[in-house]
Amino acid sequence: MLDPRLEYSNKLEAHLKTISAKDRLHIRIGNLKVIVVVGILIAYLSLSKNVVSAYWLLVLIGVLVVLALIHERIIRTKTRASGAADYYRKGIARIEDRWPGTGQGGDRFRADDHVYAEDLDLFGRGSLFELLSTARLPMGENRLADWLCRPSPKPVILARQELVSELRQKLDFRENLAITGERLRPRLDPESLVGWAEHAPDLPGNIWRGVVVALAIAAAATGFYYLLTSVVWPLFLVLMTEGFLRWQLRKKAKAVIDGVSCNAEGLLLFSNILELLEREPFVSPQLQKLCTPLKEHAKPSSEVIGRLAGIVYWIDARHSLLASLAELPFLYTLQIGFAAEAWRRRWGNRMRTWVNIAAEMEALLSLATYSFEHPADLFPEFVEDSSALFNGENLGHPLIPDAKCVRNSVRLDKDTRVMLVSGSNMSGKSTLLRTIGINAVLAMSGAPIRGKSLRLSPLIIGTSIRRTDSLQQGRSGFYTEILHIRRVFNLTEEPTPVLFLFDELLEGTNSKDRRIGSEGLLKALLNARAIGVVTTHDLALTEITDSADGLVRNMHFEDQVKDGKMHFDYKLRDGVVSKSNALELMRLMGFEI
Repeated sequence: MLDPRLEYSNKLEAHLKTISAKDRLHIRIGNLKVIVVVGILIAYLSLSKNVVSAYWLLVLIGVLVVLALIHERIIRTKTRASGAADYYRKGIARIEDRWPGTGQGGDRFRADDHVYAEDLDLFGRGSLFELLSTARLPMGENRLADWLCRPSPKPVILARQELVSELRQKLDFRENLAITGERLRPRLDPESLVGWAEHAPDLPGNIWRGVVVALAIAAAATGFYYLLTSVVWPLFLVLMTEGFLRWQLRKKAKAVIDGVSCNAEGLLLFSNILELLEREPFVSPQLQKLCTPLKEHAKPSSEVIGRLAGIVYWIDARHSLLASLAELPFLYTLQIGFAAEAWRRRWGNRMRTWVNIAAEMEALLSLATYSFEHPADLFPEFVEDSSALFNGENLGHPLIPDAKCVRNSVRLDKDTRVMLVSGSNMSGKSTLLRTIGINAVLAMSGAPIRGKSLRLSPLIIGTSIRRTDSLQQGRSGFYTEILHIRRVFNLTEEPTPVLFLFDELLEGTNSKDRRIGSEGLLKALLNARAIGVVTTHDLALTEITDSADGLVRNMHFEDQVKDGKMHFDYKLRDGVVSKSNALELMRLMGFEI
């Protein structure tokens, strides 16, 4: 395994040297261009006095053109090196835990009714999605979000792990993907684009497209004839025919055009990324098979999407003054409508495949980048077990900086189905739940986990950690918690066992009802083959273990008061916590108790 920080630092240094060298060349070429322009001006002024030959003027103009071409190449190289340098700076920031706020948080994927996404910080600033995602296209982001929100089947996970293992070593390939089309400002909705591509034709066939083209040519010819002869009736006849045809077909052409819910830059970026995928020599048969549809036709997918991008450039320009002037004599709207329709007739049924390939590869590359940047994070081992299993050794939370992360081991199996974790406020109970949950999400998406090892069976995750009352919806915090728990319990109807994570279970009710309700809920979950962890600061709940036939195990976190301050080691221990810090905290805040 390569040292990711060293590799990124070396790459960054090389690109910074390139930027520095190109900066110097940029200045020199710029100065030379100024000198040549001055020379051209002097030579031009001297022509009238026959001081220099006109050939020298042509030579200087030729030199200026060559310098401009060289200058353009220097600027492109410098721009590419600057983009690559930014890519490696961000990578180093992720390795050094300085990444929150530097990437895409995936806020558009947030959903209050998801069974664990909000509780486990999957989306938003400083989220798991921001840490993982290096996708350039919306379809890649969509696919990664889907993997995080929906556990995958075991065969899919194992296949994904193999692909990530190959892709994580392709550093140059990931760099090229990261900086391709970096100046583009894409707008692309993959679902709408696929829907448009697969939609039934709105405009009639190619014969009518030929008629529209012929009329545009006829308008130009009759207009030229009018200028030569002042005979207007041929032009008038063509314009009348165009007006009638435009009246008949304009709405259909507009439907075709408006259905392309993206800009040309979005499609151009899509084309550039497909081209990189087409050129990359993958080793594994799975990756080769995945990318084969990009190259199995006479024209590669990147070229076909590039052609659509060219059409969309004309669509984007249809509100300009020139397009408005060209509307009637040249039937601008109908021309681009028929061009888009012709593209859709020929290639539309392949768009979904190309979008899926790009989505899959970008999501895989996001996991591969994370795997490369965190070599100590290993892939989990999946086992086939008649009962649910989650056995993690030294698990840590990937969103907590490594220097501050305290790791704990967790084992849930047929003997210990539930861990009942007691402890005082701020002792680490909620963080433990999130650590278990987020590592389960990583495992079930095909990514490495943050820990020494993790053995688990396929699981469905359900949590109730964050909940608040809602004035707008007229719901109390307790009612919100019950709704969360109901969603989790509904998951037990699935064939895959549930991993449930409940923080401060039923804290919104009195101690008696809490004890009875908690015991009944845990028994129901145990009968449904579920495993999980429950935290509480109510020591009365720890007595549930007495009637659970050994399937519920008491664990706890401790705290200590030293020099007037609370100290926590965040280490999980066996048994029930022996003290609470609530009164001590009040004393530390100045209350006399």
